[in-house]
Amino acid sequence: MQRNDARLLRGAVTLDAIASGAIGLPMLLLAAPMSELLALPTMLLRGVGAGLLLWVGLLAWMLTRPQIGKAMAWTVIAINAMWVFDSIALLFSGWVAPNALGYGFVIAQAVAVLVFAELQYFGLRRTLRA
Repeated sequence: MQRNDARLLRGAVTLDAIASGAIGLPMLLLAAPMSELLALPTMLLRGVGAGLLLWVGLLAWMLTRPQIGKAMAWTVIAINAMWVFDSIALLFSGWVAPNALGYGFVIAQAVAVLVFAELQYFGLRRTLRA
């Protein structure tokens, strides 16, 4: 795989890590005020925030490798796809009753993660063709 061919995949993983950290840290540390603002359970926000920080750690580790392997890239894409599905399923599950801002928050992050997954997929395809 040529270095230029891997740039899209590496860039998409980097963007995923930055965005996940940027939302995960406030969700972990500011779960109570976010809960009041979004009408989402505090423990859900705190747990998701902690999970996102673990995700950032995995992505950061991947970025230290000389290459992002095919299996690891597919794993990241699959986890991101599950995140999108689970986010939408959460809204229809009846387990939470967010307000309009809470719905918007969940939908916006699901759309962002879908974009990351698409970029990662296209980046992987580009590296496989090289």
